[in-house]
Amino acid sequence: MYFVYISGIHNVKIYTYKELRNATEDFSPVNKIGEGGFGSVYKGRLKDGKVAAIKVLSAESRQGVKEFLTEINVISEIQHENLVKLYGCCVEKDNRILVYNYLENNSLSQTLLGGRHHNNIYFDWRTRCRICIGVARGLAFLHEEVRPHIVHRDIKASNILLDKDLTPKISDFGLAKLIPANMTHVSTRVAGTIGYLAPEYAIGGKLTRKADIYSFGVLLVEIISGRCNTSSRLPVEEQFLLERTWELYERKELVGLVDVSLNGEFDAEQASKFLKIGLLCTQESPKLRPSMSSVVKMLTGKMDVDDSKITKPALISDFMDLKVRRSGETTSTDMKNSSLYNTTSTLDNHDTTMSSATATSFANFAVRYDESF
Repeated sequence: MYFVYISGIHNVKIYTYKELRNATEDFSPVNKIGEGGFGSVYKGRLKDGKVAAIKVLSAESRQGVKEFLTEINVISEIQHENLVKLYGCCVEKDNRILVYNYLENNSLSQTLLGGRHHNNIYFDWRTRCRICIGVARGLAFLHEEVRPHIVHRDIKASNILLDKDLTPKISDFGLAKLIPANMTHVSTRVAGTIGYLAPEYAIGGKLTRKADIYSFGVLLVEIISGRCNTSSRLPVEEQFLLERTWELYERKELVGLVDVSLNGEFDAEQASKFLKIGLLCTQESPKLRPSMSSVVKMLTGKMDVDDSKITKPALISDFMDLKVRRSGETTSTDMKNSSLYNTTSTLDNHDTTMSSATATSFANFAVRYDESF
C-alpha cells in the first residue's frame, strides 16, 4: 500500500479515487475542461467545497508509488505567484491523478487566442503587459531559482492559466518525469507543440532552458498580436506569425502586428519593445537568446533592448519544405495537406502537434544546429 510512503510527503494531500470520482461526477465529459500530452483535466468540487482542477494522467504513466510521490513532493514545494498550485494527488492502484487549484478564466488559448470571446473578457493593453511579465517571472523562477532548475518543455498558450484577476499561472511544470519517454507529443525524445518548439530541440532533442525561452518568445508575440502562431485561415504570407513578425521588423513596421481589437489604445513604443524581445528570444542560435531574468528586466524597463543584437529567428517553416515561395510553387492548399497540418485534435483548437514522421524529417537538418551550442 502507498500509505507507507506518505510520511515523507509534507505539503501534499492524498485523495482517494472515490473522492475524486465523486468530485467530477464520475469524470463526466461535461466536466472535462482540457486535454493534453499528460492527460485529461476535469473541473471538480471537493468534499470541503473547494473547486479544483483534477488532472488524470495518461494510462501509460504508471510509475511506482514511491517514485511518483517523490516527484509530487518536489513539485508541491515549488510555489510562486505565477505558477499553478498543486493541492494533492491520488495514487490508488494504477491511478495517477493530480489535484490543482482551479483557475476561473481558463487558459490564454481559450480566451485571448480562442477566437470565441464568449466569456466577454477584454484583454486591454495593461492586462496583456501584466500577463507577459507574469509568465516571464514564473519561467525565470523555474529556470534560475528552483534547484535543480526546471525546463518546462511545453510553454504555450494552453499552459498559461488565468485566475479571476487575470493573473497568469504556468501549468504542467515539473511533470516531465511523471510520464515515460514514449508518451511525448512529438517523438520518443521531444515533447512540445509545433510553432512553439525551438528547432534545435525538434531536430536533435537538445533540451536546454534556451528551448523554453524560444517558446516564450513565440507566446509573447501571440499575446501582443492576439493571434495564434500558425493559422491556415490567413493569407499565405501571414500564416506563420514569427515569419510575419520578422518581415515587419525588417520594414520597421512592428506596430502593425498589434491586435486590432485594441482599437489603437496601446503604447506603440512599448508594443514594439515587447515584439523585439520576442524576436530576441526566438533567434536561430540558442546562445544569442537572453536568459529569462534578462527578459524580465527588459519587459519591466530595467534593461534596454539592444536592436543590434536581434538576428533572424529560427523558423520551423524553414525546415518543413513549407516555406512560402514567392513564385507561387507552394500554395495554402499544399500547406494544409502537408504534415504540418496533419494534426492531433485537442480542446485547444489552435495547438498543432507534430507527428513522428514530421519529427523524423527534421533530422536531415540537425547538423546545422550542432554548432549553435
